[in-house]
Parts: sequence; C-alpha cells; structure tokens
Amino acid sequence: MSEQTFSTKHHLDSHTSDPIVRTESGDIRGRTADDVHVFKGVPFAAPPFGPNYLRPPQPPVHWGGVRDTLSFGPKSPQVPYPPGTADGLAELVSTGEDCLTLNIWTPSLGIAERPVMVWIPGGMFEFHATGAVAYYNGSRFARDGVVCVTINYRVGAQGFLYLDDGIPNLGLLDQIAALEWVHKNIAAFGGDPRRVTIFGESAGAMSVATLLAVPKAKGLFRRAIVQSGSNPKLNSTATAKRIGQRLAEILGIEATWEAISTTPSDQILHAQAQLRDELVGRPDPTLWGEVALSFIPWAPTIDGDIIPVHPMDAVRAGAAADIDLVVGSNTEETRLFLVPDGSIDRITEENLSSIAGVYGLLPEGIDAYRESHPGASPGELFSAIQTDWFWRIPAIRFADTHAEAARALTYMYEFAWQSPQMGGRLGASHSLEIPFVFDTLGLGTEPLLGPTPAQELADIMHQAWVAFATIGDPGWPKYNASCRSTMHFNIASRAVNNPLNKIIKLWDNIY
Repeated sequence: MSEQTFSTKHHLDSHTSDPIVRTESGDIRGRTADDVHVFKGVPFAAPPFGPNYLRPPQPPVHWGGVRDTLSFGPKSPQVPYPPGTADGLAELVSTGEDCLTLNIWTPSLGIAERPVMVWIPGGMFEFHATGAVAYYNGSRFARDGVVCVTINYRVGAQGFLYLDDGIPNLGLLDQIAALEWVHKNIAAFGGDPRRVTIFGESAGAMSVATLLAVPKAKGLFRRAIVQSGSNPKLNSTATAKRIGQRLAEILGIEATWEAISTTPSDQILHAQAQLRDELVGRPDPTLWGEVALSFIPWAPTIDGDIIPVHPMDAVRAGAAADIDLVVGSNTEETRLFLVPDGSIDRITEENLSSIAGVYGLLPEGIDAYRESHPGASPGELFSAIQTDWFWRIPAIRFADTHAEAARALTYMYEFAWQSPQMGGRLGASHSLEIPFVFDTLGLGTEPLLGPTPAQELADIMHQAWVAFATIGDPGWPKYNASCRSTMHFNIASRAVNNPLNKIIKLWDNIY
C-alpha cells in the first residue's frame, strides 16, 4: 500500500462517532473532545518482554478489527523516584510490559500536512519516561494547529545497560522506533512527516540532543527543542561497563547478555535501586567514572555505532547543519533537587568549596558567585553553581556550536519565572517550564507552580513553541556566538544579549 493511499484511511464510527484511523498495524479507535481527536496507548513497537526482552524494539503485531486506544499505556518497569524528587509529577499510569506506546492529539484527520511535535519525557534515564502526565496533555497544541505526540521508552538497565555481548542504548532505539512510526503513520492523523519537531526536557532533552548525533535518526525530524538538557551526560564504554559489571555483581551473576536476560525483571530493578544507593552514598570517580558527577548511571553510551561520537562533537562536525534548534534552561534548575527535602540548608561552606572544586571552579570563582548572589547561604550558592555547571553554561556552549556549524537557525531562551511554592524558595527550578510550554496550567501543576501561575506567560511560551514548529521562528532574534541573543521568559518577557557574559568567563577553562 502506498503512503498516499494509506494516509487517507480514516472514518467515524457509525454508532459512536469516535474517530477510527488505519495504521500500518491495524485500525485504532480514539475519542473526540472539544474538536480534538485523541488516541492514547497506540503501540509503536511490540512489548519488550518475552522473546523481545533486552532486544531492540520490534514492530507491533498486526491486529484484526478495531483496537481501542482510549487509555494511556503503562510506563516501562522501573524503580521508584527518590523521595521528594517526583513531587508535582503526578503520573497517570503504573508500570507494565506493553509499555512501548505513544499518544496523539490532532485537530483533523487525513491529509492536512500539519506540523508535528513529538515530546520525549525525561527522568534521568532511570525513571518516568512516560507521556501519561496530566500537564503533558497535547490538546492545546492541537487547538493551535499542531499534531502533538508523546512517547514512552525503556529506562534503567532494561533501556541502557551496556554489555560486551549485548545491544546498547535500547531506550534510544525505542525513541527512534517511535519517530519511525510517526514518519510512516502520522499523515493519517493530519500530520506532515516532513515537518516533525522533537522536543524534550531533562533526560528527554538530552535524548533530543543525542538524536542529533545518531545516524539512524537522520531524516526523522526537521527541528529540535532542547529544554534543560543540552549537555548530554553520556557514558563512555569504560564507565558503562563498570555500571553493568556492578549490577551483575549485585545480582550474583556474570555480566553477560544471557545471564542478565534470564534474570527476572523485579530482581534487576531491586539491584538497580541498590546500585543507586551505593552511587549516592559514595560518589567516587575511581569507582563510577563520570557518573560520580552526573548521578545518571543509565545514560546512553557512546558505543561507536548507534552513537558514534558525543553529540557536541557531532554537531560541531555538521550533523545538525539542517536542523533548526531552540535550546534553553531555567534560572535555578538545581533547586528542584535541594529545596523539597531541605538539603539546601544542610550544605556547609566546606561542602561548597569541595564540590565547586570537583567541578573545576577556582576559589575566586566562588567569590564571584558570592558577589552576584549577596546574602546567599552555602546551599544557595551551591545551587547557583551547579545550575550553571550542569545546565546554563552547557546550553550556551551547545548553542554556540550549533550556530557556528549549522546552515539552519539557532535560538536560545531562559525560563526565569519563580514559583511561589515552598516559601518562594523553589524559584525557577528544573521542569517548571513544561506546563507553560504545553499551556496546561492547572492540570496537576499546583504542587510546583502554586494556585495562580502566570497564564499570560503560558500563552507566550506556548505560542512560541507552536510558531517554531510551524515556521521555524519562535518570535525572537536568532542566536549567534557574538551577541548570544536570549529570550528571558518571565512576567515581562524580553530578549537580551549576552545575559551570562560575566559568569561564562568563570567556566572558560572548564567548558
């Protein structure tokens, strides 16, 4: 069946008026509400268990009749979030085997050639990785003429274990399988497979940045938005082997594909939890390599094949030369990990000096942060330093590299709106921008954003993302390495040049 013929197969159920669309694997039934057609839990790959366990994603099995896609599919089996980390992230599903599914919101069916946005959720490559969150609802994108897709993928050892005799980066291959499904099927949902924008936050943003470097993903998207993840903390093969070896030691088995693949999933998850406890309890680089700083043991591995080189090197060499890019971060990212459990108040001057030294920041650098944050406690200074080390400075470096190497356009933003929650101490922390981007304030957002977040800001940010996906221009000046034009999103949003000009010099010999 040709793509043109395939793309026109849709109709309404004669009894219920529910939309029915033909995909490569069979017909699916969705729901329509407020002029938006919604399909949830659509399989883009077969369940990654049984004969597919610890293997690359396989095509979904064709079904006869019409399959109901009315509920979110389960998320990948995973360990629970550390206490406090998932506050405000109310997932709508539990774990399950049939986890490789996606969700679609579209304003129209059939040939409409609308822009498509594919959301890759975060979770440190160990948690979350599900589109089933209330404020990931894509109906506002559909309202504004965009076909929105949210995807699931495997995490933890089941998604990113590295073994000498195994296939690495399975979770990344899941993401690519989802994008391939979109490329083949999205025309039937009114989308244009030639105008796909991938966007993600945190590990989802790291995934977006990494996909720029993956040859297998070439041609599957035209634009990319990297929200708080422009410095992919990928593992070297040496570090990935250490992680896999330690997992096998905890399990009491050999670090081989056969031994791991025949170990029950719940035992692997228990071993994962123990491994994380060991890492957090003793973050020694001699034991854990670069993971001792990133605390992301299950990050993708630069294996030389699926991921040939680090994304920054790939972008520098022109891998993303034709991909329009938006990259950005939040002003106080680290506060999400320090404020809810009170650890921001337990950091001492000694801790601050020690950790800053590990990052390569000299004592005069700490003094510069004191000067720019008068009256800040050691914990608040540490939060500012780590935010710059992990997020804001890498965003600038990534944007610089893309702007210098690409024919396509580069744009930079910073999200600066401060949440009133937790006594106002949460600030403009990690992940707060997501409901503004989706224009879903009020959908489970109160724990992090408070009862009256700024709807005007959501209007502005959401429309910027829609405009970028539609025409490649979010509505502020393009970025280059000389002026570094950056859109500051706040109650009063405006574009500024070189906003981190003084701070970035402190990191010149580090990044």
